[in-house]
Amino acid sequence: MRMLDKVVVITGAGSGLGREAALLFAAEGARVVVTDLSAKRSEKVAGEVTEAGGQAVWRGADVRVEGDMQAAVKLAVDTWGRLDVMFANAGIGEIGFGAVAFEDLTLENWNAVQATNLTGVFLAAKAAVPVMKAQGSGNIVVTSSASSYAAYPHFISYTASKHGVNGLVKVLSLELGRYGIRVNALCPTHGMSVNLAMPPDAEVLGKSYEEMGPWDKGAAAMPLRLDRPPTLRDNANVALFLASDDSAYMSGVCLPATDGGTLSRVAIIFPEDVGGDGLGAPVPAS
Repeated sequence: MRMLDKVVVITGAGSGLGREAALLFAAEGARVVVTDLSAKRSEKVAGEVTEAGGQAVWRGADVRVEGDMQAAVKLAVDTWGRLDVMFANAGIGEIGFGAVAFEDLTLENWNAVQATNLTGVFLAAKAAVPVMKAQGSGNIVVTSSASSYAAYPHFISYTASKHGVNGLVKVLSLELGRYGIRVNALCPTHGMSVNLAMPPDAEVLGKSYEEMGPWDKGAAAMPLRLDRPPTLRDNANVALFLASDDSAYMSGVCLPATDGGTLSRVAIIFPEDVGGDGLGAPVPAS
């Protein structure tokens, strides 16, 4: 078992990749603290873990609140005596998950995305590091995005936040390595949760965008052609690799995940954008 007896805190574990990771890590022997902005979702996922034979406790936690992150770490230590992995996974898309032009982006919406996606990672790490330093070991895994490598037009707040996440990961790896603490990120492109674009109280579907409709590998927006769509488990497997001792000498890495060769392109715009202005609009005739 690749995570036997490792104690893990996962943020944003009430749905999507966080939920999938909680189930997978526990199946690999981890003891999991399930946290989510929704206490109801946290409790449900912890129940799913224990029903499957794993070990889990839960609490509602807002990654934007320093005290909540400290409480999540305290729960891990009070329950199992240590903290091996902080999986800072919680994140949101643009408010309303709509494409917003720069001129129309409000400061309120900009701040909301940074607070969860970037400050949330900072606070999760801030809470975990003292315990890990005292142990002389630890592992911080962060969910970043393909948009940390390239840009999605009109997803300004999200793209900026994920570029910031990668910078934070690299700096922390330099500062914390002397204490035996590793810091890495996975950067998913495909296979992410459809719940990311849904309200927090929506039904947890447990599927990726690509799983929601008929799969046509010939029409897939990626160079790699497989007979099945990319799934949440594909990304959870990458998180498992980074969280386990399989990656013991990796630190400061922002690892592209489930990109199917997409990031080898000049851009990650969809095929219908080719020949346009890069924003999905045709180039005006001169």
